Amino acid sequence: MIRRLLIANRGEIAVRIARTAGRMGIETVGVYSVPDENALHVDCVDLAVSLGGSTPAESYLRADAIIEAAVRTACDAIHPGYGFLAENAEFAESVIAANLVWVGPTPENIRLLGDKVAAKKAAVDAGVPTTAIHEISPGDLPDGLPMPALVKAAAGGGGRGMRVVREAADLEAAVAAAAREAESAFGDGTVFIEPYIEHGRHIEVQIFGDTHGNVVHLGERECSIQRRNQKIVEESPSAGIDETTRAAVCAGAVNLARHVGYENAGTVEFLVGEGGEVTFLEVNTRLQVEHPVTEAVTGLDLVELQLRIADGEPLPLEQGDVSISGHAIEVRVVAEDPAAGWMPSTGTLETFELDDAVRIDTGFRTGGQVSADYDSLLAKVIAHAPTRTGAAERLASSLRRSVVTGVETNLDSAAAILVEPDFIAAKTPTSYLDDHPDICASPDALSDEGVMLVLGAVYAMEGHRRSQDAVTGFAPSGWRNLRIRGIREVWANGARRCPVEYTRGVAGDLVLIGAWPEPGDDGVMSSDERRTYAVRLLRRTETSVTLEVDGVRSVLDCVIDGGDRVRVRSALAAATWQLEPRFVVPDASDTGVGPICPLPGTVLAVHVEPGQQVADGDLLVVVEAMKMEHSIRATTAGTVAALPFGVGDRVDAGDLLVEFAESNE
Repeated sequence: MIRRLLIANRGEIAVRIARTAGRMGIETVGVYSVPDENALHVDCVDLAVSLGGSTPAESYLRADAIIEAAVRTACDAIHPGYGFLAENAEFAESVIAANLVWVGPTPENIRLLGDKVAAKKAAVDAGVPTTAIHEISPGDLPDGLPMPALVKAAAGGGGRGMRVVREAADLEAAVAAAAREAESAFGDGTVFIEPYIEHGRHIEVQIFGDTHGNVVHLGERECSIQRRNQKIVEESPSAGIDETTRAAVCAGAVNLARHVGYENAGTVEFLVGEGGEVTFLEVNTRLQVEHPVTEAVTGLDLVELQLRIADGEPLPLEQGDVSISGHAIEVRVVAEDPAAGWMPSTGTLETFELDDAVRIDTGFRTGGQVSADYDSLLAKVIAHAPTRTGAAERLASSLRRSVVTGVETNLDSAAAILVEPDFIAAKTPTSYLDDHPDICASPDALSDEGVMLVLGAVYAMEGHRRSQDAVTGFAPSGWRNLRIRGIREVWANGARRCPVEYTRGVAGDLVLIGAWPEPGDDGVMSSDERRTYAVRLLRRTETSVTLEVDGVRSVLDCVIDGGDRVRVRSALAAATWQLEPRFVVPDASDTGVGPICPLPGTVLAVHVEPGQQVADGDLLVVVEAMKMEHSIRATTAGTVAALPFGVGDRVDAGDLLVEFAESNE
């Protein structure tokens, strides 16, 4: 029996596995890299072993060190979670050879199905519907492929090593980039090409097999809303397929699992076209990130099932015992900026407060470090309700009440997706984010609740400053001998800037929100299009502000954070607003001319050389960060003067990547 389990992972999945293992009476051992020595997952296990190093290659991908840690701490078994070594057949074999229990599919399952080309062939043999693929090798690209096409890594998953190609001229570059990314992420640069189905739905089926030959499915999930081929919103069951399609994908998944003698947890993924055609994609031979939505609708603990099957127990249920209750939706909260093309964001989590009215799976807490060496997932937020609309409303409300500062996140855009009409109507193909670009953009106008939050910040800061002013604190805020306008401030919430002007009065205050009028080149003042609010400050303490805005009363919890930042929370939403300085001193050291690095990472490729002429849009440098490639392109024409960094060099946010010769123009 498994009495002590080593969890060969980090972050939320390590915390998740430790929670179930502890409930089952199993002792847990964790592992950690140098940056993770004080991470949440280290505090959630009974013992933890240092792997050293900072990057995955130096820590969580060190199979020998992980097995040594398990033997050293007298573990019976190893659970790999997802990512890292979870789908590495050689690692699974080494675990078994060390007389440890491997909590996962057999090495044979992983080797066969982890190769997407071999998995396609197995699916054909099992009668699972799928499309033809084109195996390719470097320098040998097929001609006449119909477009669009999808270049895909044969190994791994998580959207890495994938490129959509719409023009034949772009195929060679896409193959090279996908192969390079796959080699970096999975140690295998093999790629293949298959047709790309636009406006399809990403449907996946959760399967389980035991060592006694039993196989069941636990229903399907829909994971169509994606960026960079990585999922953002997942739900179960799918509201976008009919019962015939549901039966087809579930039967196909079970047939494939039986055909290959599958054991433990796995996910069979399909793409369903607009006409209902079903195409097999791949099998993920591990526990999926989005498994909580299946747990919510079935009432089963999937990690417990994994552990019991690994212990040799038969599945505790047959297919007829599986029932789906209600609807569950999961949102991945990621350290990325949707308004900036989902650019990853790194740094220290100054505030990490997720509303716990729903299920929260996370490996972070306030003060945690978000590193460029690991992926951008901060947390999974899951809501379950009798109806899909009810689950969406619960989840959106919880996201609006959550506050994360220190890094950019998708909290606002995720909440916006959940109440968007097409989402509510289940019109959610894989092109959803492309079809709804406004969801990812920084909104220009504040909602009524947003106005209340920014005003909470304004009045909390005003009260704080009056209380700290030992010289003129006796005077009303903004007092003037001759008043010609109110107090003007600019508040920022991430990429959103909110100019505010307020005039204090005896009976109430006048507040204007929006860009204030500015004179043009001809001296004529622009029109004033700001929104006007009548505000009454009803009560103010050190930790709260009670406001009446246009007759609507709200109590706001306010915390002054860092001197110029206010964390504001109402009963319906939360936000952190930062007061911008009135005067900004330019950085005299910032004299470089050229593109700067948007985040810490490693230079993977340099596509230019000194003296080369480049045009607007030309590819200059490729940087890897958070397990993804980021292409740095020229934003203007120019001549390359110098290259401060080469392939393999580490770079920080703000570093000048390519120096251009200064132009006289």
